[in-house]
Amino acid sequence: MYLSKQEIQNLDKIKRLNLINSITGIKPANLIGSISKEGNTNLAIFSSIVHLGSNPALLGCFVRPTSEVPRHTYNNIITTGVYTINHIHSHFVEQAHYTAAKFPEEVSEFKQCQFTEEFIKGFPAPYVKESHIKIGMKFLEEIHIKLNNTRLLIGAIQHLIVPDEAINEQGIIDLASVNDVGIAGLNSYYQLNKIASFPYPRVAELPIWKK
Repeated sequence: MYLSKQEIQNLDKIKRLNLINSITGIKPANLIGSISKEGNTNLAIFSSIVHLGSNPALLGCFVRPTSEVPRHTYNNIITTGVYTINHIHSHFVEQAHYTAAKFPEEVSEFKQCQFTEEFIKGFPAPYVKESHIKIGMKFLEEIHIKLNNTRLLIGAIQHLIVPDEAINEQGIIDLASVNDVGIAGLNSYYQLNKIASFPYPRVAELPIWKK
């Protein structure tokens, strides 16, 4: 199948949405936990978490336009300055998926989707107790992308929670050992399996591949 820019634009809206959301391949699956200034907790699934740097340790998160529908996660992050990122594992992937439903602001997705709020080390934003890998974040900066009115939220890592058995001496996390999942498109989930591990690439050590 070949599609030009105009042919893509002419596609049925839902087909175009699914196609463009899945064309980049598998993306990380995470739940962002937040809390409003009134104390209402919120939990939402995101596939747009990106690494921005390790020193300082920064992560980015893209959010869609705030004018179309209420964005409780965005509002909470902006007003409180804190949030959590929690990995999604295969044993609760369906529950995680339904956090995307449009619940009223005063209704917590933690309760509706049967997750447990967890507050660790006095950090004010809620973690997902059922998640094995959790990150406490401090909001730093917002970048408005005018082309499509999306926003990149940049945060600094304040806390990391990783099972001892899932991380090696070099700091590499074995995502398969905790049954992490990824997202393709808007509603397809894939289990992660480690297939290889290679040394740091150097020109002088380039392997010879057989055709």
